[in-house]
Amino acid sequence: MNIKILSGVVASIAMLLPGMASGQTANFNIIPQPQKVEIAQSVAPFVLDQKTNISFAKGNLKHDANMLAQYIEQSTGIRPVVGKAVKGGLTIALDIDKSIKNAEGYTLKVDSKHVRICGATPAGVFYGIQTLRKSLPIVSGKAVKVEIPAVNITDAPRFAYRGTHLDVARHFVTTDSIRQFIDMLALHNINKFHWHLTDDQGWRIEIKKYPLLTAIGSKRDQTVLGHNSGKYDGKPHGGFYTQKEIRDIVKYAADRYITIVPEIDLPGHMQAALAAYPELGCTGGPYNVLEMWGISDNVLCAGNDKTMKFIDDVLKEVVGLFPSKYIHVGGDECPKVQWKKCPKCQARIKALHLEAKDGHTAEERLQSYVITHATKLLKSLGRNIIGWDEILEGGLADGATVMSWRGESGGIAAAKQNHDVIMTPNTYLYFDYYQSLDKANEPEAIGGYLPLERVYSYEPMPKELTADEARHIIGVQANIWTEYMATFKHMQYMALPRLAALSEVQWTQPEKKDYKDFACRLIDFAKRYEQLGYNYAKHMYNVAIHVDSDAKWHEVVVRLTTAGNAEIRYTLDGSVPTMSSPLYTGPIHLQKSANICAAAFRNGKSSNVVRQDVSFNKATTCPVTLLQPTHKNYTFDGGVILTDGVVGDSGYGTGRWLGFCGKDLEAVVDLQKPADFSHVEFNTCVEKGSWVFDARGIEVSVSDDGKTFTTVATKELPAMSEKDANKVYNHKVDFNPTKARYIKLLVKSEHSIPAWHNGKGKPGFLFVDEICVK
Repeated sequence: MNIKILSGVVASIAMLLPGMASGQTANFNIIPQPQKVEIAQSVAPFVLDQKTNISFAKGNLKHDANMLAQYIEQSTGIRPVVGKAVKGGLTIALDIDKSIKNAEGYTLKVDSKHVRICGATPAGVFYGIQTLRKSLPIVSGKAVKVEIPAVNITDAPRFAYRGTHLDVARHFVTTDSIRQFIDMLALHNINKFHWHLTDDQGWRIEIKKYPLLTAIGSKRDQTVLGHNSGKYDGKPHGGFYTQKEIRDIVKYAADRYITIVPEIDLPGHMQAALAAYPELGCTGGPYNVLEMWGISDNVLCAGNDKTMKFIDDVLKEVVGLFPSKYIHVGGDECPKVQWKKCPKCQARIKALHLEAKDGHTAEERLQSYVITHATKLLKSLGRNIIGWDEILEGGLADGATVMSWRGESGGIAAAKQNHDVIMTPNTYLYFDYYQSLDKANEPEAIGGYLPLERVYSYEPMPKELTADEARHIIGVQANIWTEYMATFKHMQYMALPRLAALSEVQWTQPEKKDYKDFACRLIDFAKRYEQLGYNYAKHMYNVAIHVDSDAKWHEVVVRLTTAGNAEIRYTLDGSVPTMSSPLYTGPIHLQKSANICAAAFRNGKSSNVVRQDVSFNKATTCPVTLLQPTHKNYTFDGGVILTDGVVGDSGYGTGRWLGFCGKDLEAVVDLQKPADFSHVEFNTCVEKGSWVFDARGIEVSVSDDGKTFTTVATKELPAMSEKDANKVYNHKVDFNPTKARYIKLLVKSEHSIPAWHNGKGKPGFLFVDEICVK
């Protein structure tokens, strides 16, 4: 037997074996790509047709067999018969093989007579079914037959916890939409659905002991327009899931080997609950279901015994609905403003001897008390809690699992304390961020920039951990927060195709990941989105513009890429590319300003045009040395991005800005030879709601040797007020003409956030880009 092991782009070519009809042949270059695929080139393919039979060895695989038959019919129009194998007939056989070590592992073997899918458990069989399903061609109408190449596949996931979160508290969606979301997860081999059911803006789960939670807490009178613009739509918004609906959805997910992890956020994010039961708050209300976005100071009163009973009662009903090992209790973004003034909370602090120490306030320790209370209750019911990384504040409760969202530092700290961790850093896995820099042509998002390639690039195992500590990184999750997604169609758009990149982060071993190969596979995989009616972002068809600076030759080097083998045409004068524009054949070397426009051409049709301006000044392409460290989540390519000729846009997380927190930007630009200049400018990006503030001071110094500097200009800037706009600020400093080789720019950050902000007293972030020298 002639066996060939396939991986990467080579596999996509080899799958089309001689004699197989194009479009009627299975192709195992799928997403996520299996760990090991061996094509038996000398063996005849299996021919799938109306006579094909699906058999199952165990009774508990009957449902899986029926689901496979539906998948096959969905793609090809062919409906196999489900039942016992027919002697001499062509059979797809499902079975359990306990010799497979990974609980979700499977093998898929194809020869001319049989397709055999064996899993360590029924879940493993299901993932084998998904692989076969995704390999099938999508046939318009009805196929007469489909040929499946002879193949041996051995596969298993890298992580046991492979999650995706959906927030329905901000915008409610129907049960049919939730089922379709679950189907989307199954398509991507995702096995955990984190269902965010409660928040300040709405309570979405029926709790029979507290009927007002849904009667009052599930409805808000109106919703703010845009990013807390102060204007409202005047339209009531509401909805909740009955306990019967939840049970039906839990079963629907379980049939697809997906566990639903419910989140009841506490003790913060509770204003919708307080609107229903105001006696649970520190002030007694009245409260309303929050109509704007952000964090409310109105939280559960931690000094009230009724609050603890409320938590117990709610969690007991939640446990009765969801069989998940994990129950998520939030624990994030809980302001302590009212606790500091509340007599009951302060009495609780005194009674429990909760003192401020080890960097934690007494109020943070009070929050830990609440989370520990919930932990003990859930443990008594045989469950474990998950919380956002804020549950580290005040000390972790025994047995708590941490979701690390504010970067990876919380996850690293928890793993070092021997707590399990699910990595979900906002810089890689928050799908409410923009997918494109062309925000004018994108649906509204919270901000930031998270393209497909960045999601794919994420490596969840921090290098700071020892092998023993790394065992506590049990999984990876992406989050979809829906403040700016009023419809399920919009939610789908934000999820897809980034779910495809996430699935390979979760499933595939890191040494097998290759973005170029993934992008090629995604072009075909997206056809399945279209066949299923999913709304997905199509940026993958566009050209990606990569800009690097070359200090040696004083050039900006531009590289253009796109998925697949499409032609790329470009211009440098801002005009729209056509088929007669220059063909991209290799890096473009620029030594002067240009307005780059590029498009990919497939079958004579152009993708959307992408644009990038490159502007030269005396600092462009010059080396930069940073004298103070950037924040680890916002280092990107380092100091070089300050002089690469590309000016950062309105999103601080786009990779075009350097971020600092508790430190200042202190950068030395080496002009490489003495030059005359009298002007320095740069931009800052401000987003106050994310603790991102403007500069507080500027100092420009010059030097001939890079060691001894003379100050030529200073400028102090006032603290920002609450009314100051979130935008890109341009700062210019003029001084007497001077001649020097080195320029040191000091930009002071906001080291103490003003009192009007909920982060008051803490250091703010500073984001700076593109130093311009004239």
